[in-house]
Order: sequence, then C-alpha cells, then structure tokens
Amino acid sequence: QVQLVESGGGLVQTGGSLKLSCAASGRSFNNYAMAWFRQAPGKEREFVAAVHQTGVSRFYADSVRGRFTISRDNSKNTMSLEMNILKPEDTAVYYCAATRAPVTIRGDKYTNWGQGTQVTVSS
Repeated sequence: QVQLVESGGGLVQTGGSLKLSCAASGRSFNNYAMAWFRQAPGKEREFVAAVHQTGVSRFYADSVRGRFTISRDNSKNTMSLEMNILKPEDTAVYYCAATRAPVTIRGDKYTNWGQGTQVTVSS
C-alpha cells in the first residue's frame, strides 16, 4: 500500500500556471500506475491525467491535453501535474490516485487516494 499526499494547489489567474505534486510513502511505488482526478463543486469526479508505472505512457482528458503535463520520478516516489494556460473551469479539488492495475482512466480502478488539494482559477 502507498499513502499519498498532494501539495501545490492555490489561487491563480486565468492563463496562469501551477504545479501540483503527489508524494507517496510506502513500498513499491514503481508498481503503481498513477493518476490525477478532480472534482468541482456540484460535479462528479473526473479523470485528468494518468501515467504508466514506468512513466513511458501518459494519458490525458481532452479538456486538459496540450495544457497539462503529468510526470513521475520513481527514484523519489513522486508524481507531478504541471498545469498551464489555466481556465476558470479548471477550478476543482485535485486528487492523486494509485493503482497496481494497468494504467487506466477509470477512477473505480484506483485503490489509493490522497486528501486532495484545491485549485482555484479566477477570471
């Protein structure tokens, strides 16, 4: 099992940038596919980005592709989400998640979740 802690959220203006980090504690981080999900007030949780255990394959939601970049450093047990050209509709609580299953965009396949970090984009 891994325990996940997100950091890096905050308030930013439209068009700005933020970098979220997810620190994992526990064993065998490199056995876990990792992902970011987000949930805006009154909306369901949605997939944002995912990265394969090796970091080679990455997947993005259409709404963030070209603006967000997911990456991981298995030597440091960390994952990050670099967010550029932020829009008000990116406002949400962002969660990092982990699974031993093959990398997937399905939230129900992820077994470990962080507590979330708030991202607010002002217009």
